[in-house]
Amino acid sequence: MKNPTAIGVDFGTTNSVVALADASGDVLVRRFETPNGSVDAYRSALLFFREGARVKHVSGPAALDRALDVNGEHRFLQSLKTYVSSPVFSDTRLFGKKFLIEDLIGVFLADILPEDLRGLPIVSGRPVVFAGERPDEGLALERLSAAYRNAGVEKVDFAYEPFGAAYTYGRTLTRPETVLVADFGGGTSDFSVMRFDPGGGALKADALSHAGVGIAGDTFDFRLIDNLVSPRLGRNSCYRSFQKRLPMPARYYAAFAQWHKLSLLKSADTMAELRRLAKDAENPDEIESLIEIIDHDLGYELYLAVSRLKAELSSGEGAPFRFRAAGLEIDEVVARKDFESWIAEDVASLDATIDLALERAGAGPADIDAVFMTGGTSYVPAVRQLFAGRFGAAKLRFGDAFSSVAAGLALVAADRVR
Repeated sequence: MKNPTAIGVDFGTTNSVVALADASGDVLVRRFETPNGSVDAYRSALLFFREGARVKHVSGPAALDRALDVNGEHRFLQSLKTYVSSPVFSDTRLFGKKFLIEDLIGVFLADILPEDLRGLPIVSGRPVVFAGERPDEGLALERLSAAYRNAGVEKVDFAYEPFGAAYTYGRTLTRPETVLVADFGGGTSDFSVMRFDPGGGALKADALSHAGVGIAGDTFDFRLIDNLVSPRLGRNSCYRSFQKRLPMPARYYAAFAQWHKLSLLKSADTMAELRRLAKDAENPDEIESLIEIIDHDLGYELYLAVSRLKAELSSGEGAPFRFRAAGLEIDEVVARKDFESWIAEDVASLDATIDLALERAGAGPADIDAVFMTGGTSYVPAVRQLFAGRFGAAKLRFGDAFSSVAAGLALVAADRVR
């Protein structure tokens, strides 16, 4: 694109996408060159390593490749977005150097934003509800703004991610429509009821309501791990202390609920505690496997195995799950009906959040002309069936799983310029 006028950024829990828009309304999603080819969905990951006296980093696919090197000394971080709303987490130390959360995200944003275009108007996505038990929205936006400044962007505007997701769709309409937008990310699922009116030669987009919940792709991953992997890592087993038989602490297995928390277990105190527990455990081999996964940053290999399984369960009634690492070997077939039973409560929470979005808009299913869905979780059959059952399959529309949000936000920024 020769003369971009605006940028849209979808900084995601799992992947991030950057889109450029020009004055004519054309959009180009930025592609990133990797050893395995170019990609437009850039993994939201950082890996820090020491080179001599300096601490250096790589990001995206390069971070993933290096994370698979179990012999290298490094710290692998992903799902950084999940930290931004939590006052409990403010910083971490990497090789003796302190990094604030906005420092880490700023490092990542500097890697994905074109250096010569950072002065253009930028609209960045934000979830309707930030991830976490008690998310602090003000703190999250303050940290994200600081992260952009750290990346060389003086001013950034924020827009709800589902608004961006459906904006491209809205520009294709020839008549007014009321649209329920479902944007499924890694950490959150966001729903908006939008009223699009293309009359008068310019798209008018009004948000009638928003609702969000901290349940999305990472949650479904956790259900698979909790049922297939954690029991092989000592969950529900016991250890002995002062003649008492005690259950293994649940916090080690709860860390698998969000991928970013797994890397935080790799601290000297936590690893020492796990090794003490292994000595007194009834099943020490299982605890040793847990230690190996944490110590050698094998969480990403586990993530890949779970992601493959989840994708295959979206297209078949069953799929094999294979994971071999850290002395652990799992090879079994998983039925889709079992997976759906494990995520049933999560799907029910999504259903309740849809109700909330409709209630806030003063609308019912019959008032919705179309349902626009985007994000990887929109491929899960149980999720699609939830929407088809409530609104009818004929109303379902699907955007690009990765680029819809960024492309729409770029158009929002460009239209504001005009």
